[in-house]
Amino acid sequence: MPETYDVAIIGGGPAGLTAGLYAARAMLKAVLIDKTGGGGWLNNTLQIENYPGFPDGISGPDLAARFIDHAAKFGLQILLEEVVHVVARADPKVVQTTSAEHSARTVIICTGSRPRMLGVPGEKEFAGRGVSYCATCDAALFSGANVAVVGGGNSAIDEALAIARIAQQVHVIHRRNVLRAEKVLQERAFANGKISFVWDTIVERINGAKTVSSLSLRNVKTGDTSEMPVSGLFIFVGTQPSSEFLKGEVKIDERGYIVINEQLETTARGVWAAGDVADPIYRQAVTAAGRGAAAAILVERYLQSAKI
Repeated sequence: MPETYDVAIIGGGPAGLTAGLYAARAMLKAVLIDKTGGGGWLNNTLQIENYPGFPDGISGPDLAARFIDHAAKFGLQILLEEVVHVVARADPKVVQTTSAEHSARTVIICTGSRPRMLGVPGEKEFAGRGVSYCATCDAALFSGANVAVVGGGNSAIDEALAIARIAQQVHVIHRRNVLRAEKVLQERAFANGKISFVWDTIVERINGAKTVSSLSLRNVKTGDTSEMPVSGLFIFVGTQPSSEFLKGEVKIDERGYIVINEQLETTARGVWAAGDVADPIYRQAVTAAGRGAAAAILVERYLQSAKI
């Protein structure tokens, strides 16, 4: 009969790894299950400048490695498996993966989010052939090329700055005439001669033969259409919470975020959620880590009270 863990943590980003660290230090029988082995979206972030303790910044993969090493130092067990379902209302809970089933008295959901798609013709067809959602992964493929970035938030501008180190020209396409990114990122982008801005504009179609060759654009204010020749398109228009595997088990709102109370509890007793999968407001590595720690502390208290 398989062992029953005190807590199963699903997802290995900042929230999951911090929850795992706290659970392991509390001497709980804890397991973290993640299909990539940990790090989450940190692994796709070139540079992080706003995580406390790193005034000169740190690369996302390096920060992820530190999270993993720190949790592993205290004995956190990490399984490289993909979770497909959780029987959240059972006692104990059952975590089903593509290769096994795991039993746990409590569960912390930290599955984060994934990039949101534009949903335009050509996007799926050219994914991996000029369309990308990860500058860390693919920017090097566009050395000296003419590329576009869609979006106006922190991710879009941060990645545009990174891509500009490699590409010949970066066109930032934004549906509004002002950016949502932090002012410090905006100032850097506006001062970069390799970055230009296309305001009040959306991408209507991605064109090409074997790879991307151009974008069909439309100005949302004038209705004017145009064609922009590019070799690549990087899309940063928000994220989608990774919560589908929990439908029917815990309450999920219309945007896909897990609904939690002030104690990070879901609608299933003994199941908590932390990080981007339950955070429609902040979506920062530092807030995810903080809530991961809080969830683990709450789990420890819950398990202690159950023994009394």
